[in-house]
Amino acid sequence: MTHKCLFMQKERELIVAYGKRLVTSGLTVGTGGNLSIFNKEQGYMAISPTGIDYFEMQPKDVVIMDLKGNVIDGALKPSSEYEMHAVVYRDRNDVTAMIHTHSLYATTISCLRWDLPAVDYLVAHGGGKDIKCADYATYGTAELANNALKGMEDRNAVLLANHGINVVGATIEETFATTEQLEFCARLYWQAKSIGEPVILSDQEMEMMVERFKGYGQKNKT
Repeated sequence: MTHKCLFMQKERELIVAYGKRLVTSGLTVGTGGNLSIFNKEQGYMAISPTGIDYFEMQPKDVVIMDLKGNVIDGALKPSSEYEMHAVVYRDRNDVTAMIHTHSLYATTISCLRWDLPAVDYLVAHGGGKDIKCADYATYGTAELANNALKGMEDRNAVLLANHGINVVGATIEETFATTEQLEFCARLYWQAKSIGEPVILSDQEMEMMVERFKGYGQKNKT
């Protein structure tokens, strides 16, 4: 028996796979958070549906939307945060994937409404010397989407006040890896603050780290 290939099958399968990894890596619990992938050729994004257990989600459950908020394919309701994803793809040509999650340590820092400073050079994976904390707004609103976009200016990540963290990247693999690194840094900051005052790396050092990370890892040879 053959199965009909879904529209944007690859993106849907990646959403399912990385949704599970959010849970197994301890980056979220339950149905918290959401993730998306933007297909530039199609002009559509694949986004996780609202309120579905990541281990029950199947590729057909992933919703395909345009960047105006219209559902193109899929029977389920998209994440209530779809505008927070769409506004990024409308504004950032360098981005084709986004993860929003309620990871424990990043969210703890966001509840204090602090920026995440350069407690470790790995903060540079976020694209700057620190990770800003965006102004608070109710989840699922255009106000939150715009606040998050503003807080992520010249960055690949932003904390959402009393809510969580958004991370973007050129691929979902890169975006997930950055999310893990920044959660590690948030935990370091939380632990260091609990026993003393951490020494923050200089802006000059972090500028150098940001540049070094642009060529980090194995690159495909052409």
